[in-house]
Amino acid sequence: MKNSTLLIRSLLVIIALTGFAHFFYYNYDLNGEDNLISFFSKTLQWENVEYWFYILNDLSLVYIIIPFFFIELIRHAFLRRLSKDLILDSIANIITFGGFFLIEIILGILAITKLYYWIYNNLSLPHLDINWATIIACILLADFAYYWEHRTMHRIGIGWATHTVHHSSPHFNMSVAYRFGPLDAILPIIFSLPIVMLGFDPILVLLSEVFVQVFQTLLHTEIIGKLIKPVEFIFNTPSHHRVHHGSNRQYWDKNYGGILIIWDRFLGTFEPEKEKVVYGISEPLNSINPIKVFFHGITRLRDKLSKVSGIGNKLRVFIKPPDWMPKDKSKNDNLE
Repeated sequence: MKNSTLLIRSLLVIIALTGFAHFFYYNYDLNGEDNLISFFSKTLQWENVEYWFYILNDLSLVYIIIPFFFIELIRHAFLRRLSKDLILDSIANIITFGGFFLIEIILGILAITKLYYWIYNNLSLPHLDINWATIIACILLADFAYYWEHRTMHRIGIGWATHTVHHSSPHFNMSVAYRFGPLDAILPIIFSLPIVMLGFDPILVLLSEVFVQVFQTLLHTEIIGKLIKPVEFIFNTPSHHRVHHGSNRQYWDKNYGGILIIWDRFLGTFEPEKEKVVYGISEPLNSINPIKVFFHGITRLRDKLSKVSGIGNKLRVFIKPPDWMPKDKSKNDNLE
């Protein structure tokens, strides 16, 4: 798909979702009549909104994710596929999440309390109330921003250097959802700031982003097959996400969506699950050492930089696709 088409379609999505939220902001029903406008525009109590996000985001670890992971282990044992490698790989996944979480906390304090609120107070559209319209629009915008963040992390060198960690496991279960790289908490800031600029409260943006991440956690499973066609057409599902984790050539750089798969259909990156998925990356890591797992993408980027001559080419390594290398080294060297 042409870049111009991608840009136009993406702008249409952003304008539509932002317009939806601002429409109900400017058309609040002061008469208190029970109608569609009043339903979407009525201001909600922050305490109630935060409570339900707490139920859906934080507590999902207790009532869905951990129990489902143990069900997966039981299934592997029943199928005689439970191995030491799988268990140690799962432990390594959780340890990488610990490193990611420490970075996330530090960045959260700096970005949310400082940068986000400065943008919100100085460079944003009129601030939107917390109502059903803004919550729905913010979640969908966070999901769309995630699509582009995810696509970027696959298509530029520095992005893949951190995101490759998530894809490097040869297994596929809910622990893999917590397999993060060292820069995975940094790059998303670039894509969430525009949502704040559109008038959405920074805390709502953060809660919406976490909701998108939690939804995706549930997709990391082989237990659930394909769902009914309407669900498979609109939403990201385990089947779609298995494709995304495939090292099969036809599955590379496909199905970037978080909650909705329609972004991939709309922007030309959708691929259905047909051939059996082989999990992992094209250059297998073959390690369950959590330190090596966490930093292997950065290490490989460093090694690649050492093989490229010239400052210009070294900079291109960061922003070009992960498989990019100068075609004619001698010619490129002379240009520096």
